[in-house]
Amino acid sequence: MGSKPIISGIEVIRYEVEVEDMDVDPALELHEIFGVFSPYLYKSGDAFKRRAHAIRVHTSAGVTGEYISIGFAGTDAAAIERFAPSLIGRNALHRDDIYNDLKQAMRQQARMGIGVVDIALWDLAGKYYDAPVYELLGGSQKKLPCYATTPFAGTGRGIDSPKDYADLAEQLLERGFPGYKIHPRTKGHVNDQIAIVEAVGERVGGRMDLMMDASCWVTNFGDAVKLGWACDKYDFFWYEDPFMDGGVSAHAHRKLRQIIKTPLLQLEHVRGLESHMDFIEGEATDFVRADPDYDGGITGVMKIAHAAEGFGLDVELHAAGPERRHIMAAMRNTNYYEMGMGMNIPVKGEYRDGYDAVDENGCVDVPEGAGMGVEYDWDFVEAHETGRAVYE
Repeated sequence: MGSKPIISGIEVIRYEVEVEDMDVDPALELHEIFGVFSPYLYKSGDAFKRRAHAIRVHTSAGVTGEYISIGFAGTDAAAIERFAPSLIGRNALHRDDIYNDLKQAMRQQARMGIGVVDIALWDLAGKYYDAPVYELLGGSQKKLPCYATTPFAGTGRGIDSPKDYADLAEQLLERGFPGYKIHPRTKGHVNDQIAIVEAVGERVGGRMDLMMDASCWVTNFGDAVKLGWACDKYDFFWYEDPFMDGGVSAHAHRKLRQIIKTPLLQLEHVRGLESHMDFIEGEATDFVRADPDYDGGITGVMKIAHAAEGFGLDVELHAAGPERRHIMAAMRNTNYYEMGMGMNIPVKGEYRDGYDAVDENGCVDVPEGAGMGVEYDWDFVEAHETGRAVYE
């Protein structure tokens, strides 16, 4: 292993990637605000440019930790600028110390940026010890069952009607997916959302697990209840981000749980271990959502997973990527890997995410190489670079 890996430099690279057969929702005019995770529509033959970021952490031992994510938004890059200089000279293996120091230092900045650095440090540790991250985490799961997550409904070419959603669900069931999650219309009337639930439930209900992700677009509590009742009728597996509180009101979600029977999945928009535990203790969710980009990286998510396990609850990871696969492989209390359109990151080799990435049983493999087990395509990133920050 040689000398200890002392952090000698950090690079944050901004770049743009063209996403084929997708477009942003023209009804919102909020793409620049939403950034990476702008509500997106399927539109065959179209494409849009998505802003993305990548990070490299260099060390004195010659080992570099890397991370490229579909969810690494501009707010992370701005946040990293505040603390990156303080990491120079620190031992890259002291991840928990770094996590706790940054959690304290960045508490007024919603602790943004910590997660992406932590993920790169886990990749670095795997390369240093010549082991995949999931083994460092103590995991052994090799096959991960996936659910297919849909784009949002739009107008024009693509997924527009309840029948379109049902047709897609049936196609993905035949492809092998055991689960299917609906993203409905962003500003549709609740009756439009209910019609989608009914069409999908009638077509594939009982043959695959169904989920509804309203993405906080349902305007009020009453409509959230109505949509929940529709999910109840078809035994939906979960109901996610029901209404326009931004996904953060423990009281409102506890009340909703008292009225409907479909389990809630919350906490995509509530950051960090302690806030997750407050939401759980307040009986405001059934499944626990976690995202390594925003919940303190792999270190933070594993803390959430272990704490939720103590409550008897399952943790479902948000979005896709090799780092998510390694985390899931080391979690007992989880069900599905999220798989959707436009989730590919620039990598070399066979690794990919998307509807065509699953095997006949609707599963994906966990990468076996050292660190994240993938070779990121830095040539692509640098060819599409729009900006860079270097800290030494």
